[in-house]
Amino acid sequence: MYPYLLVFHSFTRWIVLFLMISSLVLCIHGLITKRNFTKPDHLFRILTIAFSHFQLVLGFFLYFKSPIVRSFFSDPAGSLVIADSRFFTLIHISLMFISVILLTVGSAVSKRKKEEPDKFKNLLVWNSIALILILIAIPWPFSPLATRPYLRGF
Repeated sequence: MYPYLLVFHSFTRWIVLFLMISSLVLCIHGLITKRNFTKPDHLFRILTIAFSHFQLVLGFFLYFKSPIVRSFFSDPAGSLVIADSRFFTLIHISLMFISVILLTVGSAVSKRKKEEPDKFKNLLVWNSIALILILIAIPWPFSPLATRPYLRGF
């Protein structure tokens, strides 16, 4: 089951990234055109939060089943020297958790704003910070921290 969930986790990151970037584009467009916060804006805000929470829960499940993490906890001092172990047990999970918290707080604060431009501006700032952290925490094929393919196979 672990390998299937790992592939699924790898695939759903693209959905989260698509939703986040789409949400940011909608925010920029809303600020430039000075339009009201519409149903599609709300929909992308909610879908971004929902998929990011789903991805985080899936990531937590994988974290506690991961052979890399198990190896780390059996020998923490020795495992810190290994880049993959350090990345997946400390950096990846921490940055992703912080990113989802930022997305959630930004969404909640934005929802409560009275002025339309403030909704877009607030969402843009919080989501941009979260996106930067997520892009750092993803194990890209070119990353110096940990290397994984764009899409995992079985």
